[in-house]
Amino acid sequence: MLLVLTGAAGCVDAISYMGLGHVFTAMMTGNTVLLGLALGQGEVLAALRSILALIGFALGVVLGAVIVESDQEQNDWPPAVTRALAVESIVLGVFTAAWHASRAEGAGAIYVLILLLGLAMGIQAAAVRRLGVPGIATTYITGTVTSLFVDLVGWIRSASRSTVTGPDDPAIRAEPNPTQWDQRVGLLAAVFVVYGFGAMIGGILQPHVSPVATLLPLLAVAFVAANAFVRYSR
Repeated sequence: MLLVLTGAAGCVDAISYMGLGHVFTAMMTGNTVLLGLALGQGEVLAALRSILALIGFALGVVLGAVIVESDQEQNDWPPAVTRALAVESIVLGVFTAAWHASRAEGAGAIYVLILLLGLAMGIQAAAVRRLGVPGIATTYITGTVTSLFVDLVGWIRSASRSTVTGPDDPAIRAEPNPTQWDQRVGLLAAVFVVYGFGAMIGGILQPHVSPVATLLPLLAVAFVAANAFVRYSR
């Protein structure tokens, strides 16, 4: 389910960059760079788009935090996370409807669309953070890549020490077992690849069939919310 959310975030960034005036609405690291470049080059409208994306994302994180912190259940997938993703689906539905109504024409319409996408991605970021999976953030790929290679080094080091000293070494027993290393490194690598794949799909569809491109993130997040409700409702 985390990978589906990651693919949705990659698709959203492709849609916003190509269709809303070269702005990122999920990856705020890249959006901050675009804001700095716009300010440095005196491009006021480009800077305004980046600022609106940051504002929308921040509002989404606040809203998502209010939802996911409403209960402190300690299980694999707290019900509050499902509620947050349901709210995100609603926001993405409003965005999709607004996109079709406006055809992304006119500065006012673009600004509203940027705010809506930023709001949705902020909610998702807060929801995924609540899950507490180490190193995983569906909208923060730099941190994911960092965690991937740090864990890869730890995995290799653990394997080499196990070969030299044997599995009964206390230092080896204190570390994650090989299966856990496989899962952690595999998931981190998959998040990186899936984010790029989602961006590629969005980049292919947005110029030619933008209605389908805007529907993909909505369907992905709605699927995860529905699946989580069915799996964890009890």
